[in-house]
Amino acid sequence: MSASDTNFLARGRVATRLPAQDLDRARRFYSEQLGLEPVDERPGGLLYRCGGVDFALFRSTGASPGTFTQMGWEVDDIEAVVSELRRRGVVFEEVDVPGFRTRGGIAEVEGNYPSKGARGERAVWFRDSEGNLLGIGEPVV
Repeated sequence: MSASDTNFLARGRVATRLPAQDLDRARRFYSEQLGLEPVDERPGGLLYRCGGVDFALFRSTGASPGTFTQMGWEVDDIEAVVSELRRRGVVFEEVDVPGFRTRGGIAEVEGNYPSKGARGERAVWFRDSEGNLLGIGEPVV
C-alpha cells in the first residue's frame, strides 16, 4: 500500500467494539438472551461473529452513555426475532420521537439509503447487560 492510496479504509473490514464493565455478565447476556456464543476469546475480550462480520466485547472501566445505537443487526423477519428475544427476556426500548410510528413495539422508520433498495425500515432497540444500545432492523421494500 502506498501513501497515496486513498481507498485503504474502504477495502478494510469494519468491526464493532463494545465496552463491558463485567465481561462474565456480558457473556451470560449474549448467550442466554441473544443466543450468541463467542467464536474466540482472549484475556479481557470476547469475539463474536454474525453474518460473517465480527464484533467484540472488551473489558472496560468506562461505560457507554447508551444514548445512541452502537451496533445493529439487519434481519428478514423482525416479528419472529423480537418474539424470540422477548421470550428469552430481552426488554425493548419504547421510542417516541418525531418521524417514528410504533406499532406493537416496532418502530416504522421512514426513508432508507437508496442503495439498499428499501423505502424504510422497521426497527427495535434494546440494551445489553452493560448499557450498550443495540438495534435490530428489517428493511421495508
